[in-house]
Amino acid sequence: MKVLFAAVEMSPLAKVGGLGDVAGSLPRALRALGADVRVAMPMHAGIERESLHPTRVLQGVRVPWAGSEQLVDVRQADVRGVPVYLLENGRFFDRPRVYGGDDDRERFLFYCDALLAAAPHLDFRPDVVHAQDWHAALLLARLAAAPRHPWSGGGRVFTIHNLALRGDFDDRFARDHDIDAASLAVPGGVAPDLAFSAMAQGILHADRVNTVSQTYAAEILTAAYGAGLDPLLRSRADVVSGIVNGIDYEEFDPATDPAITRNYSVDTLELRADDKVTLQSEAGLPVSAQTMLCGVVTRLFAQKGIDLVAGAFDRLLAAHDVQLVVLGTGDAEVEDMLSRLQAAYPSKVNVWLEFNPALGQRVYAGCDVFLMPSRYEPCGLGQLISLRYGAVPLVRRTGGLADTVQDAGPSPGSGTGFLFDDASAPALAGTVERALRAYVDHAAWRAIQQRGMRQDWSWRRAAPQYLALYGLAIADRRRVAEEWPA
Repeated sequence: MKVLFAAVEMSPLAKVGGLGDVAGSLPRALRALGADVRVAMPMHAGIERESLHPTRVLQGVRVPWAGSEQLVDVRQADVRGVPVYLLENGRFFDRPRVYGGDDDRERFLFYCDALLAAAPHLDFRPDVVHAQDWHAALLLARLAAAPRHPWSGGGRVFTIHNLALRGDFDDRFARDHDIDAASLAVPGGVAPDLAFSAMAQGILHADRVNTVSQTYAAEILTAAYGAGLDPLLRSRADVVSGIVNGIDYEEFDPATDPAITRNYSVDTLELRADDKVTLQSEAGLPVSAQTMLCGVVTRLFAQKGIDLVAGAFDRLLAAHDVQLVVLGTGDAEVEDMLSRLQAAYPSKVNVWLEFNPALGQRVYAGCDVFLMPSRYEPCGLGQLISLRYGAVPLVRRTGGLADTVQDAGPSPGSGTGFLFDDASAPALAGTVERALRAYVDHAAWRAIQQRGMRQDWSWRRAAPQYLALYGLAIADRRRVAEEWPA
């Protein structure tokens, strides 16, 4: 099976969030199962070319663009065993950041158009085109509008990583870039204006729509989580599904991780005590094995519920022997809340307002409890890493968190972590207190850690599910071709 994996970020070339992790790991896992998977992404300015040694395979490909044309070059590189097509264009891709430009809609539409313009000249005809999030979604709309394109016969899969980021556009954008009435047509009973986003275009023109956990796939069909697109998603509910993300078990392995003080495994978990000492010392907190140490590694946004952490721990720190370390950057208001908490409890709280992957690994390896009180969470990688590292996840029951963490219960004898339902500081505080009560029973706590570490959340689990999804998309596309021949 041949698969074209379209994503605008990919670890380790250019990683901003979870999409980059998925694009960097899932294609490798699929290739290990025998699929010929190739990634196509922009050649961002931040990509380190000297060590990559990309080979130019196409030069000066003409891309029709807004009544004129642009030129694109294509380079190819091998990234950890995965062939990657890198699209070069100075106007749209020579930027210091992957996201954040005022013209992101135009940039990512150009990425889709440039890829399709280059496709006839590449020695690759995929059985499946797999578009990732809104940035690549218009690739599927363009294929739907071009039935004679060399790639149009392949199955079309669209993965939603975060529905709230939609890539909205207006009538003028649609006119200027030839997004025609057929592309904007919606099923009966759906408001026509819902078609005016790249996210909606992916949903409309994919054979199969999936997202990164089963619970999130169900949640986005509701008004509470549907980001305004739930009527459109419900109209296509028969092709919407969820596959929980994995993590790279070679990259995230406490037995070999060079960033942590003492390597350990599920069978040598007692060695992990040294990593807790390191983390407490690095945070400037009293070193104490008896004190439960809670950790956070995330973007500091309201979606992640970090304001709930600040509210809950303002009470917890006054009443209990508990510590808190936080690593991340984000909204100024949330950062200020955490800074005030640290100022009020300097011997119990340390906040690093920075992006520091190596320090993040030490938080996973050293904290007792890993907090993810997200308001919504399509999948989440933090809880998967924490399970791998023996940090017991304490999470809100939503999205992928609900699918990957099993509650230890009032009298822990099972489960892998602690869950709560209400997105409120009191609900979070009450669940931390439940974890504190469990923490004093060292044997029971060790059992919770070991159950989590023995679970398999690697891509080896998820990749076969994607192959099955591709098979469904291929069959769907063949049926469409038989019913509506070009």
